[in-house]
Amino acid sequence: MKKGKVYIVGAGPGDPELITLKAVKCLAAADVILYDRLVNPVLLEYGKEEAELIYCGKIPGNHCVSQEVIQKLLVEKSLQGKTVVRLKGGDPFIFGRGGEEAEVLARHGITFEIVPGITAGIAAPAYAGIPVTHREFGGSIAFVTGHCKTGKPDNIRWDYLAKGVDTISIYMGIKNLPYICRKLQSCGKNPQTPIAVIEQGTTMNQRIVTGTLESIVESVRSEEITNPAMIIIGEVVKLSERLAWFSQRKREKVFI
Repeated sequence: MKKGKVYIVGAGPGDPELITLKAVKCLAAADVILYDRLVNPVLLEYGKEEAELIYCGKIPGNHCVSQEVIQKLLVEKSLQGKTVVRLKGGDPFIFGRGGEEAEVLARHGITFEIVPGITAGIAAPAYAGIPVTHREFGGSIAFVTGHCKTGKPDNIRWDYLAKGVDTISIYMGIKNLPYICRKLQSCGKNPQTPIAVIEQGTTMNQRIVTGTLESIVESVRSEEITNPAMIIIGEVVKLSERLAWFSQRKREKVFI
């Protein structure tokens, strides 16, 4: 039997309208769709009625399907001659483990294609009125994981980030926010550096908490902010209140 093909597809952030046209075409052609927890379920409607749907949700500390099982399924389904879509929230190559899955497919000689998606590190701040680059406030940006295999992201060069990057966009960092803030300050980052934490960015449930490196932990705790959330650090955060277009749109919908 002829091998099938696997599309590793970025679904974009929570707003389903931010998915790409190419991603929609892949979903429409798929015989099997393996999708993650943060994928908006509305997107599955682009798939064929007879397509096999496999949920691969991962809650921090509780993976209902292990990464090894997911990779095994990708290989097995494609070897059956099926067109497979691996649908991931955001972009598959930005903390989405898409690279690991592509490596497995390459080892088995399976044809695959990567379909980039809009990552939350750009989209969530955009919906919060925060441009991650700005000629006056920030000419460089770093995407950083806030969680590593060992728990705390202690293998990150926080000294470089503190002194050499204008805007820091941190994924999966809510649990380690106190550690992150302490680490950046100990490496020379000004305690008054603006910071925003954006919960469920680009969705109607989006919430934003702003503060500084020395005040944000208490604010996040008092507002009971939880995952999924993005952490944005840098002077660009100052523009949030002035450019908060999505908050205005949400208010308008409430009154319509």
